[in-house]
Amino acid sequence: MMRVLVPARLRKAVRTWFDSRYISISDHRQDIRDALWEVQTLRREVATLQGEVERLRNARPPAAPKPDTRKIDEAHRLAQETAKALDGVLQNEVLVWQAIDDLRAGSASGTGSGRPGEQPCA
Repeated sequence: MMRVLVPARLRKAVRTWFDSRYISISDHRQDIRDALWEVQTLRREVATLQGEVERLRNARPPAAPKPDTRKIDEAHRLAQETAKALDGVLQNEVLVWQAIDDLRAGSASGTGSGRPGEQPCA
């Protein structure tokens, strides 16, 4: 091994260059510990997610609610009754207007034209 005298400035520049390119052993060990901790954390998260996926795969979809046929039948019956009652109201309204027209025509001509057999709907 041969020793050579090197100026201090050059020696310092070379050491600075090496230090900037390479990390120390302690820094390297710390980086390895940090990476290992990160890998373990990710492993736990992946295991948790796999368990969640398995739970969702095994879960049964909620059953669709069965329609309440009694309520449907009752609503249909009420709709039918309402339609019949409204039809009767409309027929009575037509009879009222016809009677009004007859009264107007009778008072204008002096004779009333009664319509026998016309009865209001109940």
